[in-house]
Amino acid sequence: MNFFLIAVLVLGGIALVAALVLYVCSKKFAVYEDPRIAQVNEVLPGANCGGCGFAGCGGMADALVKGADAGSIDGLNCPVGGADVMGQVADLLGMAIANGEPKVAVVRCNGSCEHRPRIAEYSGLRTCAAMNSCGAGETACGFGCLGCGDCVAACQFDAIHMNPETGLPEVDEEKCTACGACVKACPRHIIELRKKGPKGRRVYVSCVNKDKGAVSMKACKVSCIGCGKCEKECPFGAITVEGNVSYIDPEKCRLCRKCVTVCPTKAIRDVNFPTPAPAPKPKEAAAQKPVDATATTQTPAKAPAKANVEPETKEETKA
Repeated sequence: MNFFLIAVLVLGGIALVAALVLYVCSKKFAVYEDPRIAQVNEVLPGANCGGCGFAGCGGMADALVKGADAGSIDGLNCPVGGADVMGQVADLLGMAIANGEPKVAVVRCNGSCEHRPRIAEYSGLRTCAAMNSCGAGETACGFGCLGCGDCVAACQFDAIHMNPETGLPEVDEEKCTACGACVKACPRHIIELRKKGPKGRRVYVSCVNKDKGAVSMKACKVSCIGCGKCEKECPFGAITVEGNVSYIDPEKCRLCRKCVTVCPTKAIRDVNFPTPAPAPKPKEAAAQKPVDATATTQTPAKAPAKANVEPETKEETKA
């Protein structure tokens, strides 16, 4: 009986000492967490997409609270929640934020199946990353879209789909949150986040081919050839040609579309602009004043010209 009592007392003493040690350690090495972090995290959408530049919404919430303590949260933005969510966060932290312009993902490749035919057949893991690591892909263009849909798989908002006719991804502007997941997923970096622009209108070069003009034209009929006509035509200095390909700076572009007109390969795209009205058709003959068929005008016949006959002599008259 004494052995059982001793065992219970020893185990109880060990448990009591362990509890005291754990209590002291928890107090001594406790990490304080600002309660505002949890509050901000509840306001954030919880997508954990990484579009804000942090690993998840928890990291974003921590950065927002630290920024508020430092006096500014400018530069921190949740692309999924947008202005509404950032407004709630600013109110919660007692801060003011600058209204950033909304952005949208654009696919900078116009090399559809019609313009960029296949010259090879890929047999392997059907992902853009795997195909890109093997070489140029199934077409002669080593810079354009590979068409395997890694961007589609990366999008958590069902905002991008592959067009089976063109073989290119298409972005749904209404669903796109500009999280940047598709940008990171594309191994050839043809997807870019750009400003939506007023009324959703924007102008950009839909090509990233850095080959020289003759080579790029053999690979794709609508590729940029780096001729520089658009750069010379732009009155705002928004276009630069570097590495045989043009680029339009969205900060400087004024949407005049002069570059679209002069581009010889139609590599510059203008989105959501109104379609120009068709030229007026010439008036049809039926719309003109009807003419009475019976009242035809006849040109008066000319009088026959007098023959140049010499007058007869008197001798011929007597005969």
